[in-house]
Amino acid sequence: MSNKKQLSLFEKFSNAITSWAGSPYAFSTAFVIVIVWAACGPLFNFSETWQLVINTGTTIITFLMVFLIQKSQNKDNKAIQLKLNELIAADERTSNRMVDLEDMTEEELDKLHKFYERLSDLAEKDDDIHRSRSIDAAEECHDSKRAKLNPATAGRSPSGTKIAKKAAVKKPNPQQQ
Repeated sequence: MSNKKQLSLFEKFSNAITSWAGSPYAFSTAFVIVIVWAACGPLFNFSETWQLVINTGTTIITFLMVFLIQKSQNKDNKAIQLKLNELIAADERTSNRMVDLEDMTEEELDKLHKFYERLSDLAEKDDDIHRSRSIDAAEECHDSKRAKLNPATAGRSPSGTKIAKKAAVKKPNPQQQ
């Protein structure tokens, strides 16, 4: 017995159309339609009605395809996010804070991006390619520095929340060497 659920009629339809729309057959069909339309131009004296036929047809098709393609992209993006979340959750050395980043604001994502740029700069200076850092490790390092300056803030992130202790550095796997 398969654990796949029955797809709705719309989902079957949208999957079939988006798959077909990206095929060479779809391109060839569209190309032939344009050639036939262009060849009919002299028969209709290149009238406004002749131009309106192709404009209306392409507008309707484009309008409908936008929604089908967006539905397909939303489903694909969700599947990719879930796969990435599973990889993050499966590795004990990764930060679970990376799960559901898509729910962050643009400003929060920009701040996180700058943080990773700084980590990248540190990694480039590091001679040991097996050494890596995570947000938790960096915050733990920052926390220990803050604790030395002000013991009252020890164990708390800059936002004031309690930090879970985690290993600061990943050790290289002896089997990989």
